[in-house]
Amino acid sequence: MIKKEKFLKEHPYLLEKEVSRSDFPPNFLFGVATSAYQIEGGCREGGRGPSIWDAFSHTKGTILDGSNGDVAVDHYHRYKEDIELIAKLGFDAYRFSISWSRIFPDGLGTKVNEEGIAFYNNIINALLEKGIEPYITLYHWDLPLHLQESMGGWLNKEIVKYFAIYADTCFASFGDRVKKWITLNEPLQTAVNGFDTGILAPGKHEHSDTEPFLASHHQILAHATAVSIYRSMYKDNQGGEVGLVVDCEWAEANSDKIEDKAAAAKRLEFQLGWYLHPLYYGDYPEVMRKILGDGLPKFSEEDKELLRNSLDFIGLNHYSSRFIKHVTDSPAECYYYKAQEIERLAKWEDGEPIGERAASEWLYVCPWGLRKVLNYIVQRYNNPIIYVTENGMDDEDSSAPLHEMLDDKLRVSYFKGYLAAVAQAIKDGADVRGYFAWSLLDNFEWAQGYTKRFGLIYVDYKNGLARHPKSSAYWFMRFLKGDEGKNGKE
Repeated sequence: MIKKEKFLKEHPYLLEKEVSRSDFPPNFLFGVATSAYQIEGGCREGGRGPSIWDAFSHTKGTILDGSNGDVAVDHYHRYKEDIELIAKLGFDAYRFSISWSRIFPDGLGTKVNEEGIAFYNNIINALLEKGIEPYITLYHWDLPLHLQESMGGWLNKEIVKYFAIYADTCFASFGDRVKKWITLNEPLQTAVNGFDTGILAPGKHEHSDTEPFLASHHQILAHATAVSIYRSMYKDNQGGEVGLVVDCEWAEANSDKIEDKAAAAKRLEFQLGWYLHPLYYGDYPEVMRKILGDGLPKFSEEDKELLRNSLDFIGLNHYSSRFIKHVTDSPAECYYYKAQEIERLAKWEDGEPIGERAASEWLYVCPWGLRKVLNYIVQRYNNPIIYVTENGMDDEDSSAPLHEMLDDKLRVSYFKGYLAAVAQAIKDGADVRGYFAWSLLDNFEWAQGYTKRFGLIYVDYKNGLARHPKSSAYWFMRFLKGDEGKNGKE
């Protein structure tokens, strides 16, 4: 194992310096991000239909603290207050997602829910009144439950058609004011944790030799179809752009051995290449085809034509990095393509996470990993436009006094380090246009329920969901004003 001291000695350029607003281009965008199921609540209000997360979170044993998103942090009723906070902190943009089942309660697209349209119109208009640019994600994991129960959700190619209807409706309803669209958030997580480990909705794991790859295949086609609709019907009049959000940990080779470097490269292909390669080159990476064989679905020639160059920008969600090493005892054959079996078949093994652990067991603080991922995307995909669409860290929920919970020094340090890494990547030549902190608010953190807090804003779950800005929120306020060196709160 490479020791931290040895690694930093060999890579001195990775040490971050203090960052300021002036380290970024004048038109660089700073925003905050959320997702619908994690914050909205109002699950039975405004004509909203149930989603797979409603069903999953109400299934015993799926959520760590037994909670759900029925109320979440009540953004459905408090969106004006939350937008006021975004404006007060000085952010340029707000990335949020639309609940598909709030637009089409059954997901089928036969009858639009006008109350849902009105709700998101209100949010968009309130943002624009404050000079905040909306960045909309069409799908952040909350598939309409009817589509899952009636046709298998992402496992059925018919879902591409229904996603296209939904996307078209959103483009038509909101595109006169919304110029940045994201089709899907982290399709890797939908595939692996929704259809392999089963720790995310819909919680399936029975057929993990095929279903993760089928779900991904249809998500990729859904994205490309939505982009085609936008470009053919809306782009000329609305002038917007459409991208996809992928998530990726940086994979650092455990040593300078060729085998370890190859193992790290394979891991990146199974994270980024799985989704970006089809969208740039029309097919999955060669290494995936070689390893998975017939377990990987095939694109038709028509599909490939649809896929190539079907995105205007890449959204990158990044949190952690880890060392990767070559495995020498990989079996000659493997009949299951579960995540851990893929690793063995591909002859890599996840080594030690890099950096200091945050609250979640998967999240370690390693700012230079973000710089490396950004530079990898530049080299692998011909320097595309990139937005860092999620980056942040969590604290454990606790019964500590409020003033202690608000004084989140480690999160301030986290943002300083990661923003410095973004600034360095820009100097390296990466075309990074914006950065979104995750998250605006403490919220429902999926399978972890309310046990983890990612927010710049503390939400008091025991006292009416009152909002309280943390030290990190005040740091961002000063940073965005260009006086981040000052002490004290505003």
